[in-house]
Amino acid sequence: MNINEIGTIIVDAAITVHRLLGPGLLESCYETCLMYELTTRGLFVERQKSIPIIYGLIKLESGYKIDLLVEKQIVIELKSVETLKDIHTAQILTYMKLGSYRLGYLMNFNERLMKNGIKRYILTIE
Repeated sequence: MNINEIGTIIVDAAITVHRLLGPGLLESCYETCLMYELTTRGLFVERQKSIPIIYGLIKLESGYKIDLLVEKQIVIELKSVETLKDIHTAQILTYMKLGSYRLGYLMNFNERLMKNGIKRYILTIE
């Protein structure tokens, strides 16, 4: 399965979770349910995956955690906020850069329609 096929499964699973639960719950609830949905669809998912910062020759265990890492290659950052802000975009892009992940999804479950709360990001890894 290629990265775009996995991405399609992720988006479909998020829409399913949102359709069943609706907006207004805590982020942790959506995280647990989305992980369940993805694993039942046959994907390998790591929850609250620690991501260190490598600076020169030192490795900092910084406490930064990716909400969900799918198939060891796709970052999902979940929110349940009134409006996504630039800091949320910066957060997912930083996680993607630190882990050298090419694809990421920023998902705000506090939307009336889930499709309006999904943003897809692609990084060029050098």
